[in-house]
Amino acid sequence: MILKIQKPYPKQVRFFESTTRYTAYGGARGGGKSWAARTKAILLALRYAGLQILLLRRTLPELRENHVNFLQKQLKDVARYKETAKEFLFPNGSRLKLGYCDNERDVLQYQGQAYDVIFMEEATQFTEFQFQTLTESSRASGMCVQPFEPRMYFTCNPGGIGHTWVKRLFIDRLYRGSERPEDYTFIQSLVYENEFLMEHSPEYVRTLENLPEERKKAMLYGDWDVFDGQYFSEFKRDVHVIKPFVIPKHWRRYVTLDYGLDMLACYWIALDEKENAYIYKEIYESNLVVTDAAKRIAEMTTESIYAYYAPPDLWNRHSDTGKSTAEIFCDCGIMLVKAQNDRVQGWYNLHEWLRTYGDEQGKLTAHLKMFDNCRNLIRTLPALQYDEKNPNDCAREPHELTHAPDAIRYFIAGRPLCAAPVMQEKVRRTAWDDQMDEIVAFGR
Repeated sequence: MILKIQKPYPKQVRFFESTTRYTAYGGARGGGKSWAARTKAILLALRYAGLQILLLRRTLPELRENHVNFLQKQLKDVARYKETAKEFLFPNGSRLKLGYCDNERDVLQYQGQAYDVIFMEEATQFTEFQFQTLTESSRASGMCVQPFEPRMYFTCNPGGIGHTWVKRLFIDRLYRGSERPEDYTFIQSLVYENEFLMEHSPEYVRTLENLPEERKKAMLYGDWDVFDGQYFSEFKRDVHVIKPFVIPKHWRRYVTLDYGLDMLACYWIALDEKENAYIYKEIYESNLVVTDAAKRIAEMTTESIYAYYAPPDLWNRHSDTGKSTAEIFCDCGIMLVKAQNDRVQGWYNLHEWLRTYGDEQGKLTAHLKMFDNCRNLIRTLPALQYDEKNPNDCAREPHELTHAPDAIRYFIAGRPLCAAPVMQEKVRRTAWDDQMDEIVAFGR
């Protein structure tokens, strides 16, 4: 039995060597992701007797084109292929199962099954529900002869329905609940590192280099802040995200919020004399009842606030108490101002605030910037996508992405006023001052 495998390049070697619970590989086109996933699966199957492996693509045609055909040829004399079950059986008892999840709930067919290793090829094409469901099947199968820690491997590019959850875990590294940073590894791969492609398909590289600028950033350079269908394509991390600085006392301060039991997204914003807004503080917490949400904001507010902006639905009265959320906020010492809720116009206005332009020194800047401690706004704002039914609006799903951008939209809809310019105090002169000036001048 002879199995020929081409020499991997350094990033692929790192992928092969990774034993982290979750490892993602890729980030741009042409990085050799599919080959790396197939080869990793084969090497694991041969190395660990009895290992149970699941390799997934989103659709059956993709599965056939990217894996079935290649594996049948490569494993012809190595493993037995069962067409009906779409699986390769190795002499040492290992099994490589191929599958797909064309529809959202197709993933449920894997519930109750156990796989030592799961590969999600082009992971950003899978929904977060599908990913979470598959994690339930990522456990020891009990059939592997040697000790083996279950793990999952992902290949991915920016964009797609799963862009947000992949970016959160592997790029932004924002973790929830029992998620642990040490369980997640991301290995960036670019087409320029693919020696085979650079030598044999240079025209493909030129094709990527000729893409429209925004798409090129994602497909060629692996920029996770740019992707197809992105609503706020103006967002540029190196322009809109800045380091915190001491805000001048005379700048006008605002608080803007979006509230629901599922999430309180609240932001503190300072406006200077030149219509530049700086978002400098953030609350992003779920499961806060109204009084707790109001108290949380009050605790975080040590400065003088010109206005607190909130969506109109907070003035709806609750059937059980007869009070509105706005009234409960008022009882806690926070007087809310009702912001307009025209979504499309509000988003258009936010586009304008995010629009970049050259300053007096020719450096790219924008009227809206955010301190880098506002991590959830930085994560969710560029992740919003267009609404498929209304291209003028942004999508309301995934709902978790909408809270922070909605809060900023309410701030802009409130037509905030700039800070008044600081007036230099005039120094009163006396006759003695005039005489001293004459003496000094005579002395010269």
